[in-house]
Amino acid sequence: MQRRFQLTVLLFLILNLAGAQEKPNVGKINAYADSYYREKNYDKAAQNYIKVVELAEFRSKKKNAAYNAACCLALLNKKDSAFILLSQAIENGYNNKAHLIKDSDLNVLHSSEKWKELLNHMPESSGLNSDPKMAVIHTSDIHHFWEAYDLAIKDSAVAREIYKTHYFDKGTDGMHDYMGLKVSSIDHFVKHIQSYPKLYETIRENTLKVDEYKIEIQKSFENFKAIYPQAKFPDVYFVIGAFTSGGTISSSGLFIGTNQMSDGAEVNTEELSFGMKLLMNESAYIPNIVAHELIHFQQDGMKKESITLRDVIKEGMADFIGELISGGTANEKIFEWARGKEKQIWTEFQKDMYLNRYSNWIANYNTASKDSYPDLGYWIGYEICKSYYENAEDKNQAIYDMLHIQDYKKFLADSRWESKLEQMP
Repeated sequence: MQRRFQLTVLLFLILNLAGAQEKPNVGKINAYADSYYREKNYDKAAQNYIKVVELAEFRSKKKNAAYNAACCLALLNKKDSAFILLSQAIENGYNNKAHLIKDSDLNVLHSSEKWKELLNHMPESSGLNSDPKMAVIHTSDIHHFWEAYDLAIKDSAVAREIYKTHYFDKGTDGMHDYMGLKVSSIDHFVKHIQSYPKLYETIRENTLKVDEYKIEIQKSFENFKAIYPQAKFPDVYFVIGAFTSGGTISSSGLFIGTNQMSDGAEVNTEELSFGMKLLMNESAYIPNIVAHELIHFQQDGMKKESITLRDVIKEGMADFIGELISGGTANEKIFEWARGKEKQIWTEFQKDMYLNRYSNWIANYNTASKDSYPDLGYWIGYEICKSYYENAEDKNQAIYDMLHIQDYKKFLADSRWESKLEQMP
């Protein structure tokens, strides 16, 4: 009996240890795949991308990983396998036919009958819209979240299944893009919601205000068209995320993490860290954050360069032009803190300006304190772009110039920001 008891205990411990093992980190696997691809180790890259396809919970991650795996397999001349992965990418929403056709990684597939068949059956993308009035603002994901939330509160033991069925499975394509870009897994999402019960008990009313801002959002889109006729206007998706992004973009549209735009007098934020509180904004700033993301959607004409100056100009430009078209910035807390500290901040920034030190100036909320605010890169880039705009004779040309910067050092010099800084007290 004693031995049987010991074996039972041992079996119990083994099973629990197995259950306690962490699930594979899809983000890390994808990063390994990217690294192997850059090294031209296409076999290992394909293996890792295929793991992501198998393990990822969001369609956008499956879509991108399947497409990347297909590219690697084509480069290895494994044509049949490449077509299988391309089909999986399309099943998960890939529709960029123009890119598919010109992607040199897939050249080996062009002579196959399967290639013609795949292109014939591939759905056409909706294309980029140049009419601000045609952009659609989607809010259904907010309503689905609260339906799931109410059910999960009543039966927390099956919260994951409830959120999957009533939120994720009903989600818009935009919501799945946002989750794939900014949230690692459904488990991570559910853990976040359950970790801040007081917050989520008090933000519902403010998250549901998004419909009130549709007119303001569309007005800012029209304002942008007036100063930048080449503008494109994607759809806007409001979602509930996991406090990993208040706003982001993909080729599908603009995505707003609405729970980070829901602060107010009745909202209980006592569970949040200092940095997380700074991530919160009142819903009145929703048109401003949408305008910010709209500018990011236009920035593909800027030269890609791994220097911090480029990173801060990119973010600050979105704040500056976003302010021009919407009347305000969503980063007012940070901008207010920076006032009076301009020279000190700039002196510190100059040490990192031409190095790849993004994390010292952007998205550094984990190290935030009352004496050291995060995201100061937004303020720096804003001031540089504002100075450039103020000194430009042709304001509309200045907007175009910003969105097509090819030399960041020259742009800084042309902005005359440092001369402006010297005149400050």
